[in-house]
Amino acid sequence: MHCRRSLGKQNTKRVYGRRTGRPLNKERQVALDELLPVLQIPSDKLTEKANLPPQELFNDPTSAVWLEIGFGSGEHLTALMHDHPDYGFIGAEPFVNGMAAFLKDIKDKPHDNVRVLMDDAMMIANSLSDECLDGIYVLNPDPWHKARHHKRRIISPKNLDQFARILRTGGQLIMSTDVEYLAEWMLEAATAHPSFTQTPESAKDCHTTPPGWIKTRYEQKGAKGSSRMSYLIFKRL
Repeated sequence: MHCRRSLGKQNTKRVYGRRTGRPLNKERQVALDELLPVLQIPSDKLTEKANLPPQELFNDPTSAVWLEIGFGSGEHLTALMHDHPDYGFIGAEPFVNGMAAFLKDIKDKPHDNVRVLMDDAMMIANSLSDECLDGIYVLNPDPWHKARHHKRRIISPKNLDQFARILRTGGQLIMSTDVEYLAEWMLEAATAHPSFTQTPESAKDCHTTPPGWIKTRYEQKGAKGSSRMSYLIFKRL
């Protein structure tokens, strides 16, 4: 794949695919029951009217705010929280087992600098006020292999419009995948968008792990069906 550079409209359905997997063990169920009501973004904040300053979600001031879309079991988000205790983090993960795993991991750690949503991440993006985020992570999103499902992919012109709206100038959109044709799709979409430009390092070699990269469990065990990962890093113009 060349690291330098059609898409359909978004379907109105909010979340596709399964929401639950195997039954939760006791620890994860307790964490979900006790911590999710505390950390979940209140429904009345999700107006989807582009009027939510993210600082309203946190008890203490934050020096930066980042959003992670589809955080899986949350090991990347947990590491970010530990490394940047002065940042505020917002995480969206519709899969119950992933959310429960994340909440179990942070239950006995400092966690007041994170807020979560167990639903569609675009509900958050559509609700946030203009130019309020310092960065967005989209790591290993569902590739939706079948052509008729491509409209479900999280990276699309419509969603990129929202990401551009909520990112500050210079804010980063950081994407990764082990699926070659999804990397091409994301690269084409972000390159074509007038509000984004690929960082020189990512454009030169998108297969080299960026400095300071936090590897997810998925990435550590080896990319499925691929011999390499793609790291696509764009800046908001």
